[in-house]
Amino acid sequence: MRVLHFYKTYHPDSVGGVEQVIRQMAVGTGRLGVTNTVLSLSRHQNLAPFEFEGHMVHRVPLNAEIASNAISIQSIGALARLAREADVVHYHFPWPFMDLAHFMARVNKPTVVTYHSDIVRQRHLLRLYQPLKHRFLRSVDAIVATSPNYLGSSTVLARYPDKTSVIPFGLDRTTYPQPDPDRMAHWRERVGPKFFLFVGVLRYYKGLHILLEAAAGTDYPVVIVGAGPIEHELKEQAARLGLKNVLFVGAIDEPDKAALLTLCYAVSFPSHLRSEAFGISLLEGAMYGKPMISSEIGTGTTYINIDGDTGLVVPPSDALALRAAMRTLWDNPELARTMGRRAAARFEELFTSEQMAANYTALYHDLIARRATGSSTAALEQTEAGLSQTKV
Repeated sequence: MRVLHFYKTYHPDSVGGVEQVIRQMAVGTGRLGVTNTVLSLSRHQNLAPFEFEGHMVHRVPLNAEIASNAISIQSIGALARLAREADVVHYHFPWPFMDLAHFMARVNKPTVVTYHSDIVRQRHLLRLYQPLKHRFLRSVDAIVATSPNYLGSSTVLARYPDKTSVIPFGLDRTTYPQPDPDRMAHWRERVGPKFFLFVGVLRYYKGLHILLEAAAGTDYPVVIVGAGPIEHELKEQAARLGLKNVLFVGAIDEPDKAALLTLCYAVSFPSHLRSEAFGISLLEGAMYGKPMISSEIGTGTTYINIDGDTGLVVPPSDALALRAAMRTLWDNPELARTMGRRAAARFEELFTSEQMAANYTALYHDLIARRATGSSTAALEQTEAGLSQTKV
């Protein structure tokens, strides 16, 4: 079985949450006999196809970007060509240009959409996009929400109950490197023995301005891993607040990230808007057995982190509540250890790559079977109609 994934960016161009999810899907389903191909956009010059962890990656030029909507005219032809070779086309929403490309490429294969997030920020443009969005969602064969929380709170998904199911994201611990002792010693010396960790792209919806406010007036060390569009303003805010306990380490490689996840005391994930539909780095914290702090925003973050069990959940945009949660974990090491153990157990129960891969592989097979049955039924109806006309 051959599956084509289509998204605006992928490794090695970027390493965000959606890219990590597609990677885990491709690696996990690949072990179950699925041949995966990823089509994405890129600013790089050398766009020759290459193999990455057992699947092929095809890239086309990124022509323009308008309100975070990546556009590539070349992707339409590439999508049409690669879709003809695939058994299933797997889209990753939201990306408005993808919806248009689907129709322009005249994709006529079984289709599934992983619904990563509602569109939250571009409200005026969203009004213009609504007709295309719903035409696209009506046209695909299946929609997958990433958590029951998001399915229950999305007004968009509520319109498609007959074609929407839930498959949580999953991670494969074996794909994460084991940091060597020297690397561990380097980070232990740099960040100290006990610290809160944030990992992610520094975007507007991550709530990092709230984390900085929460850290003000405390001596709790906070390590912020990642780069992104609001990095400069966050550093300016930290300087204004006189924060000496917050360390921005920028973008780091996977072994360094694994070292910090191993060493950290707890994970702080203050995302305050629904654009944060799941939280892959929050899930990484659970995988590493760390207690978590997150906000209640009606999305998958509270499916990963259960308040009072695997960590603490606070109201969004509430720096005082976030500070209080940090204090609770900081002052109660045994509670933190217990929550970390429960987080790891919940990860193994619900969020492994093996479970995600098995569920998606079953869905792919079901879509192919449904399409084949539908084609057979249509062919039979046409034959019967032809025989009836002949008799007349």
